[in-house]
Order: sequence, then structure tokens, then C-alpha cells
Amino acid sequence: MSTPISESAIATLPQRPKRADAARNYDKLIAAARAAFTEDGASASLEDIARRAGVGIGTLYRNFATRQELLEAVYVEEVETICRAAEEADGADPWEALASWLRSFAGYAATKKALMTELMEYMDGSAPVFTHCRQAIGDAGEPLLAAAQRAGVVREDIVFMDMVRMVGGIAAIPNAEPGQVDRILTVALDGLRRR
Repeated sequence: MSTPISESAIATLPQRPKRADAARNYDKLIAAARAAFTEDGASASLEDIARRAGVGIGTLYRNFATRQELLEAVYVEEVETICRAAEEADGADPWEALASWLRSFAGYAATKKALMTELMEYMDGSAPVFTHCRQAIGDAGEPLLAAAQRAGVVREDIVFMDMVRMVGGIAAIPNAEPGQVDRILTVALDGLRRR
């Protein structure tokens, strides 16, 4: 269903290690970095990320020589996760598949906001990693919208990019109270339904 992110777009990124223990450390670093960047934004330190992952700073630098490499790896991992979510939703009830994917997308959008602010210090929005990731997200999510529209459960006037920008905007509400983003997202998703 979805198109994987092209190798050329991520050729400069560190590759996931093949040894089991090194791969576990790599995955722990990605997860810790995702949490740190989402919670702390640009103030997240590499030392804190290593500590959260339960590894030494040397292990972090063996996997990611620079902060930019770590940021890009987390960003690409997030995009791959959202693309897998679309594949997993494929074949389910069209409305449930789309709504489930959009809820996953909201989580991705919250992390993306934190990452993009810092990544833009290193590159612009037309960098290959960004253009290929945008294409992969479209390739993953557009079929879910089309299936829901064909099934008559989503309005015909909905355009994919408008829908994801709406969800992304909701996910990025500053100072949201616990549960508020999910409540607003529920209302917005209801607005997509065909009446």
C-alpha cells in the first residue's frame, strides 16, 4: 500500500546495527530521543537522551555522530511508523481505518512539531528527507481517505492535505490540558463524516 521512504533520502542517516545488542541500544536511543524531543523540544540534551536510554554518551555518539543525525533518524522512524499504521488499518472498516490512522497521525504530528523546529536549523523544507517523507505519508494515507469516500462514510469535498493539516494543527495546540487534544480531534473527525 504505502511507498517506503527512498534509500537516497535517508542514505546519510546511520543504519540500524545488525548485532542484536547494538540494535537494542539503537532502538532505545530512538525511543528516548523521541520522548525527549517531544517533551523538551530544542532544550533536550544528548546526555539526557543517553541517560533515558540507559546507555553511555559514547554509545549515543557511536550510533549518531551528530545531533542532526539523531534528529533525522527519529523523524524518519516516526514517518515509517505512521506509514505502517496505514498498512495495518488497510482492510478494516473504511471509517475505522481512517479514524484510527488519523489518531496515529496526531501523535506523529506532536512529535514532528518538536523535531521540525530543530531540524530546520540544519536544512530547509525542500531537503530530500522531507520531500520523500511527505510523499510516503501521502502514499500511505490517501488510499484510506479514498476508501472511506468510496464507502460513502466521508464527505466527498475532503482533500487529503487539508485533513492532515487539520489533524496536525489540533495535535499542536499549545498548553493543551490532558485529554483536550483527543476531545477536539473527536469533534473534528465527526466533521469529516458524510451526512
